[in-house]
Formats: sequence, structure tokens, C-alpha cells
Amino acid sequence: MLPEESLPERDAAASAKEKHHNRMEELRRQSAEAEAGGGPERREREHKSGKLAARERINLLLDEGSFEELDKFVRHGCVDFGMQEQRPAGDGFVTGFGRVDGRLVYVFAQDFTVFGGSLSEANARKICKIMDLAMRAGAPLIGLNDSGGARIQEGVASLAGYADIFLRNTLASGVIPQISAIMGPCAGGAVYSPAITDFIFMTRETSYMFVTGPDVIKTVTHEEVTKQELGGAMTHNEKSGVAHFVSADDADCLAMIRELLSFLPSNNVDDPPRRQSTDSPDRREESLNSLVPDEPQKPYDTKDVIHAIVDDGYLFEVHEHFAKNLVVGFARLDGRPVGIVANQPAFLAGVLDINASLKGARFVRFCDAFNIPLITFEDVPGFLPGTQQEFGGIIKHGAKLLFAFAEATVPKITVITRKAYGGAYCVMASKHIRTDANFAWPSAEIAVMGPEGAVNIVYKRELDKAPESDRERLRQEKIAEFRDRFANPFVAAEKGYIDAIIEPSETRPRIISALRALENKRDTNPRKKHGNIPL
Repeated sequence: MLPEESLPERDAAASAKEKHHNRMEELRRQSAEAEAGGGPERREREHKSGKLAARERINLLLDEGSFEELDKFVRHGCVDFGMQEQRPAGDGFVTGFGRVDGRLVYVFAQDFTVFGGSLSEANARKICKIMDLAMRAGAPLIGLNDSGGARIQEGVASLAGYADIFLRNTLASGVIPQISAIMGPCAGGAVYSPAITDFIFMTRETSYMFVTGPDVIKTVTHEEVTKQELGGAMTHNEKSGVAHFVSADDADCLAMIRELLSFLPSNNVDDPPRRQSTDSPDRREESLNSLVPDEPQKPYDTKDVIHAIVDDGYLFEVHEHFAKNLVVGFARLDGRPVGIVANQPAFLAGVLDINASLKGARFVRFCDAFNIPLITFEDVPGFLPGTQQEFGGIIKHGAKLLFAFAEATVPKITVITRKAYGGAYCVMASKHIRTDANFAWPSAEIAVMGPEGAVNIVYKRELDKAPESDRERLRQEKIAEFRDRFANPFVAAEKGYIDAIIEPSETRPRIISALRALENKRDTNPRKKHGNIPL
């Protein structure tokens, strides 16, 4: 028979049990404190303004039950201005990792109910930690921004925190996808982290971003402007081009982020995720045979071309409201994600201008960085003329799009649907800048310039000598002659600049066949630190 436990031993066991119980209670208390954020009243105030709380946003973004929080109990170390009396667990930022459609992502969310979501030295370290983890794991990083900016009470320490984040954004660029959602205020230095990331989402009524606010602008330049006019969602989606997507509200924004991720690889080594497609790769679209108008000046909607060709007619458009003369976005062909770049004849005749060049170059470089094939639909009459464009640097900005296409080593396929004139023909993924497959429809017009302009130059003396009564008739005859001789795809095809002239209805199967042939494409650029794109 074992001896009975002595009284000191029983007391020690009870003490250990009580200590364990107290630790568990303390864990639950601090966990509840962190999850409470700024409290129910402030959270309700956010709800009334149309915003969700930080944790509610994370739960909507990620697969159910997949979020693993890190640094839940971090507290700031500031002792100035009475801050030592306010040291909430988590310090206003929620960070961690989870899954989107089963794929790993890292995420941070700023909690506006705690110190206005302001950045402190402590929560800057939290963000840097998950950025480093995302890079090591090769997983996308998503930032849900809702912050008043740097925490003023911490002075330069909070500014240093921003700089630490900016550095990591830069180093991660082209390695892992980085996505920013602006879901409230984002001002001052806070805007530069989103600006470095790949895509920016904004909520229509509740978000804004600017370097200097309306009050400062009024003081310095005497301009009066509201926050929404200065830096609201539509301002940055339509005018500045800073943001890529606008959403109705928080829930819509988070759903759009999930949709975007479905097209992207987790990192620059992986291939984009493929889906089983029920849309036959051999499907012909007879409507395309009559889509391009016979009259060369008559517009049509290039999105009708895209929808008819891609899987299930679905295009996830990027930068929809900015530079509408160029359409960019993601789609699938044979279940494989592709990047679409298309001139839009229905807007400014599809010309390339400064904004379209910037929009296209940024998108092309993203696709190239993340192994997403590029499909280009070309109908471009040239670059937009005018002093505003020339003074604004159209030469430099147009060169960005040229640089991006020329630099890209992913599979590149171009379809010329109608106009391909001048330098714009060269820029839009022509054969001469390493495009793998170049197709043309019979309606394609490939020349230095349009027949009207060319005749005015080539036949100027002949037209000037002709009697005035015959001049216009002769001019029209020469235009028709020029169009027959040069404004067609056959001259380019004879020289091998076009691989095939195809019926429009067979565009989908021809592109898919080319993509399959290019699946194992390997191409490299000369060894160098990096190119010097004309910024």
C-alpha cells in the first residue's frame, strides 16, 4: 500500500493547479482585450459609417476558420504624453496568416478603433514580421489599410517603422503578389506602402488616400477641396490611376480580392493556378467574322472580342475606369490564367496616350514577373497627337509600354484585329520585340500610317498639280490604292512579321493551340542588375 500524500505535497499540487488556472485566465483575459479593440461603442460607430471592424474584415477575406493570429499580445512602449496609461493588447493592428481557396496568404489589418489605426514602432514590427514570413514562405501579402497615419506621440520611431515597411515592399516586389485594400483613411507617408504594392482596392464611400489633406492644401495653395474629391475611390480609379479597383463596400472589396487571387500564383517561381474548363478549346465564335465594321473609322467594342474568345466570356478587368482607350485584365483560356491587353476603338479610337501607356506598362510588367502569359488584341491608329501629350512626355511614357513588352519573357501572343499603324504597331507586342505568335484578321491594316495621311505625304506633289476640280477625286483614288496595297496584313505576312492570317471565328482555338505550344517556353534577358526603364 502506497503511503498517503503528505500535506506539503498536497499544498504544492494545489498551488501549481491554481497557478495554471490563473495563467489560463490571464491568457483568456488578454485575448479578449485584444479582440475587443477599441470597444463596442467605437466598433458600432464604424458600423454606422459603413465599415467593418478589422477582425470582421479578416474573417470575410480568409477561408472560414483558417486565420492564425501572430503577435496578439504586443503592446507599444511609448511613455510620452500619458501613453503609458493606454497600452492595449495588439496595439491596433491584427496580423497573421490564413488561406484563400486553400492557398496560404499573409495579412494585416489596421484597427481604426485603437488610436485611429495609427502606426507605432511596435505594430510596424508586427507588419515587418509577417512580410518577412511571407517572403520566406512564398505567399501573397494582403494589407487592409484603415489608419490615421503615423502615431504622432512616438515621433521619429513611427516614421522609421514606415520606412522599414517600404523597404520590404520594395524587396518583395516581383517576388510575391502584394495587394492593398484602402478601407478608410490613408494619408501622408502611409500612402507609399500601398503605392509600391501591385494592386490597390478602394471602397467607394468610405476610403480616401492623399499625401496632404484638404486643410493643408487650403493653407498652402488656397484651393478648397473635399476629402473625397481629393483622394476618394473614384478620384484614384478614374483620374490619377493610383487605384486599380473600386468596390461598393468592405464585403465587396474583400470578395474582389479573393477573385483576383484566383488568377495569381503564390510567388514568382510558381505557375498561376489552373482550373478545369468546361468551355471547349476548339470553340469557334462565328460572330467575330462580322464584328469589325467595314468602315475603318467606325468604332466597335474590343470587350466584345475578348468576351467571345476567353473561357466562359469572363474578363476580370483591372484599371477599368482609368485610360479607357486601353483595356487590361485577367481571363482564362483552356483553364489557364492569362493577362489581356487590348486597344479600345470605342474610346479615343484606341490611341495610345500617356495614361494608357502607363496603365499597360504596369500591367505587362506584373504579368511578366508572375509567369502569366500575355494576349494582346491590337487596333491602334497611333499615339495621341497634341501639345498636352508632347509636353507631358508621351515619348518617355510610350517608351515604358515598349520597354515592358520587349522585356517580357512570358509567352506572348498578339492578334491584330484592324489598325496597326506607325510606332504604335511596334509597341503593341509586335513580332520584332520577341512576341512568340502574331496573328492577324483579314481586316488588319498594317502600315506606317493610315491611308489618308500617307496619301497626303506620298502624293502631295501630284495632288497639288492636279486641277482643283479633280483633286478630291484623285485623292480618294490614291487612298483606295494605298489601302489595297499596304493597309492589309498580306505584306507583313509575306515578310514573316505575321505568323498567320486567320479567320476571326477561329481566334480562340488558335490562341489556345499557341499557348499549349509555348507552355514550356524559356527565354532570358542579358545578365544585368536591372534595366533602366524610362521612368
